[in-house]
Parts: sequence; structure tokens; C-alpha cells
Amino acid sequence: MKSFLLTTAFITSSITISYAQQPTKSAFLKDNFSFAEKQLTGLTTIADKNDTLYPRTMDKAGNMKGTNKYDWTSGFFAGNLWYTYEYTKSEAIKKEALKWTESLEPVKYFHGHHDVGFMMYCSYGNAYRLTKKAAYKDVLVQTAKSLCTRFNTTVGCIKSWNDFRSMHGNAKYYFPVIIDNMMNLELLFFASKVTGDKTYKDIAIRHAETTMKNHLRKDYSSYHVVCYDTTNGKVLAQETAQGYSDNSMWARGQSWGIYGFTVVYRETKDKRFLETARKMADTFLDNANLPADKVPYWDFNAGQVGYEPSVNSKAKTNPLAHLRDASAAAITSSALFELSTYLGKDGKKYYDAAELILHSLAGDAYRAKLNENANFILMHSVGSIPHGFEVDTPLVYADYYFLEALQRYNNLKK
Repeated sequence: MKSFLLTTAFITSSITISYAQQPTKSAFLKDNFSFAEKQLTGLTTIADKNDTLYPRTMDKAGNMKGTNKYDWTSGFFAGNLWYTYEYTKSEAIKKEALKWTESLEPVKYFHGHHDVGFMMYCSYGNAYRLTKKAAYKDVLVQTAKSLCTRFNTTVGCIKSWNDFRSMHGNAKYYFPVIIDNMMNLELLFFASKVTGDKTYKDIAIRHAETTMKNHLRKDYSSYHVVCYDTTNGKVLAQETAQGYSDNSMWARGQSWGIYGFTVVYRETKDKRFLETARKMADTFLDNANLPADKVPYWDFNAGQVGYEPSVNSKAKTNPLAHLRDASAAAITSSALFELSTYLGKDGKKYYDAAELILHSLAGDAYRAKLNENANFILMHSVGSIPHGFEVDTPLVYADYYFLEALQRYNNLKK
């Protein structure tokens, strides 16, 4: 199997998109959703042969690699089907979307980790949005109840993982919170709106406030993992699990923050959250190490002086500083489209960046060829270099946020 690694020449070259050479917006959208429909049709054919495994990535042999329903990525495949159905109106895609969504119903009682927001809002959330089926709303409310069991009033956060062993190898923490957790708050806001119970919204706001206080550095870059003492709420450690070093800016983590705080502003209209989302976006977009096509390296500081991986990190011996992360780009594009709508004339910077990222991802450098890439849409994402897995590979959630960004682009009348 040929390598899909990006060449150094590609990485270091100046990449400029010429809008004069681009198709119209409608043609661009039609092309990408048509491609997505074809890829997803191929992927469902493979996945349906073993419907207990949810597509996640591609193995080294080039085959689809799946996970069980309790993995944090299990809901993205259904979400990909829903976004594609929304545009194409394909009944075959809708049938698969219903099947893969409803198979996740047992997750509504799961509280083994924080990611039920990803798992259920990306699947059932889109299903309810497009069908208005009351049973789907009930599933989401129960899921929100399960998520709230992980909230600690002393800390003021929802616990992410059950524990976290420091990559430095010298400590274990029992209340870790990761920046990714901001993405689960949308589920809680939804539950408050449909039930009238403000408890869910209050928990979401408290979590966002605590995260804003302890995850963000002065330059509005984000720590990945913050560990708390549950007896007094004090911060015990600020580290990384998937970034290059504790003090570096892990690209996908920054993306989660931009997206998450934008959602919190949407649901609260509290300008503190808008300012945070905007400043995190500026830190991402204005970074000197962001390539011209605005698809970031997996970590903005990988290999740089002053940034040192921990002793147990595989990034220490193989930093792979040149690798891009299409998943971080897709998340950022989707977030920036929404963020741009809240900033009046100042929103143009963010809309233009979102559009550029989207066109970059849709180009030959990142979008797969038909029936290749294990039928995933995007190439060149990074799961966790410090752990040595999912290095330069497709990821189901990269496809999800790419499709969401396309749909948001379609909905914005510019």
C-alpha cells in the first residue's frame, strides 16, 4: 500500500487558493456532497457486514477499522449519514442513518466517560433535528441526565476520564477535565430547552466558566488536560495527553475550544464566551506556524525550542512535526462559520478563513479519491502521536465536521 504521508515539499510550499478558478458555491457543495454520498454508500456496505462495529479509521492494510458503541467516536458515522441525507435527500442514506442511530440507544444510560455528547448528539441530535421524532428527544434527555452524573459541584466541571496517568509517569489523577469536554455542553443546552429544566444549562455554564478560568493561557491557547482536587476544587496539574508538550498548542484541542465556546455564546448570549471563542480563533488563525492553506500541523509547537514532550510520550522520539491534522481544520472551519455570524462586519475574517479551510480540505491534497481511503472522505488526520496511534490517517470525526462545515456554508447566504 502506498504511503499517504504528505511530502516535505507540500508541507513547506506556499499554498494559495485562487477563487477565480473555483467552481460556484452551489457546484462546490453539490460535488462534495455527491462524493460523500458515494463514499458513505461504500462504507455502509462494508460496515453493514458487521453492524456492531462503528467506522472510525483505516488500518495499516487499508481496511476500515471500527469500534464498539461505547467508544467516543461511535456517533459520528450516523451523523455523517444525516448530514449527507440532509443535502442529497437520498432515501438509501436516510435508511442507513436511522439504523446506525437507533443502534446507539443503549448509550443513553452510559456514564463511563464524558463523551456521550459526541456519541449521541451527533447521531440522535441530527436525527431529531431532521425528523422531529419524539422518541429521539427522549433519548437525548436521558443521555443528558447520564452526563450530569459526572458533574462535581466543588470542581465546577464534568469529569472527562475516570482517571489520568500523567505522561510524565509520576502521578495519577482522578478528576481530569479535557478541553474536548466543551463539545458535550450542546447536549445539555438542548435538554434544558426541551424540558424547561434549567439544571442542565446551569451545569453547562458552570463547566464553561471553570474551563475558561483554568484551561486557557494568557495568549488564549489551551491546555489539553487540567486535573482537579475534588476536596477543594484546586488545580493539581495542567498537562497534555495528545499534544506535543504540556505548554504547546495542540491543534485539535484549540479547535474544540473555539467550537465549544461559540456554542456556549449561542445558548447564553453572554459576551464573555464570545470573546473567548474569538480570541481562541485569533490565536489559531494568526499563528505564524499556520500553513497558508490553514490546515494546521497536528501541534503548532511540535519540534520547537522551549517545548519538550514528557518522558512517556512517543512524540519525544518521533515528533513528526510536519504532519497536518485535517480533523482540526474541519472542526475549526465549522466553528468559524458559526462564529462569523455573531460578529457583524468583523465576522468577515472568520467566514473567509472558514471558507478557505473548507476549500483546502476539498482539494486533492486532503480529499480522498473515490472508493479509496477505506471509503472515508478526508485523508491526513492525526489521532494521538504521543500514544503512537492513528498517525496520518482518515478519522470519522474529521469527515463529520467537514460535512457539518459544508452544511453551514450552504446555509449562509453569502
